[in-house]
Amino acid sequence: MARRREQVLDAGIQVLGSEGARRLTYQAVDAAAGVPSGTTSNYFRNRAALIDGIVDHLQTLERRDWENFAAEAAPADAGELADAVTRFLVYATGPERARTAARFALYLESMSRPELRPTLTRGREAVVDWGATWLRRFGSPAPRRHCEILFDYMDGVAFHQLAFPTEDFDPGPGIRELLRGVLD
Repeated sequence: MARRREQVLDAGIQVLGSEGARRLTYQAVDAAAGVPSGTTSNYFRNRAALIDGIVDHLQTLERRDWENFAAEAAPADAGELADAVTRFLVYATGPERARTAARFALYLESMSRPELRPTLTRGREAVVDWGATWLRRFGSPAPRRHCEILFDYMDGVAFHQLAFPTEDFDPGPGIRELLRGVLD
């Protein structure tokens, strides 16, 4: 039963990220999940509940990705951090393109549904904590603020790549320049 709910939520993220918020319907999610018609509505009584479920599930998936990223990256210096962040951005705008687009769609949804903001904010705060630890170790005089700047830049780069994709996408030079600027 829990697996079917995850299957529906994964499909909801896929629909939201690849087709947009207007196409997020029970029918579209059921079709994307390959489940019988009505399955999504059995788990989520209305669209707002479906979006709430997607927010929570997306936060769980992204937390797992960031934990894996943090464990694997273990950068020894700012150059290695830039390389790791570059790999993550390529992953987020490549294989996980729909998930990243879904996150941006949820940010926009939070404009009309402010109750989504605390959950979305908690996810970002956890990631800022990890990043600030690295930046502190590499000499940042304001690690939390510098990490927020880095993540704002990453969001902008990811959004631009999603909206205006380029085949030769390489965020590395910009990431390296930004890190040099905040660490020097």
